[in-house]
Amino acid sequence: MTAPSTYGLSSQARNLQWLLTDLVEEVPGVDSVAVVSSDGLLLLSSEPADPGRAQDRPPADRPRGPRGASADLATIVSGLGSLTTGAAALMDGGAVKQTMVAMEHGSVFVMAISDGSLLGVHAAPDCDMSVVAYHMALFVGRAGHVLTPEVRSELRQSMERTP
Repeated sequence: MTAPSTYGLSSQARNLQWLLTDLVEEVPGVDSVAVVSSDGLLLLSSEPADPGRAQDRPPADRPRGPRGASADLATIVSGLGSLTTGAAALMDGGAVKQTMVAMEHGSVFVMAISDGSLLGVHAAPDCDMSVVAYHMALFVGRAGHVLTPEVRSELRQSMERTP
């Protein structure tokens, strides 16, 4: 896994990065994770350890965004969040708590964080969906109160500095 350096970050930002790293490394089947702000900007991300694994294709054959898989996942998470929020409003369904898309070669999970940010996870097709959702809920519960405007700004700046 690669992640932005935690050098110079506040303890809150370092804690969020640690939680994200723990989610990727400790939950079987999780390939990559992205936290996206309510305005669609990437705040935290992990690159998959093996980006070609989920689709059984070499990494060079995968479509990649400007920062690779993390930018792709952030775009998907932001789009799914917007789409499901709009659908919920049309159906008078209230706030969207979680979205899951199951595909032949993997799954994407999106969960709302209290400040309007979104947590997105790309997982292997054989993952235990309930375990992934449980650990996402733990992350959201721990991260929600920490994602203040100051920490979001700090994380955005950190992502901009990451090569």
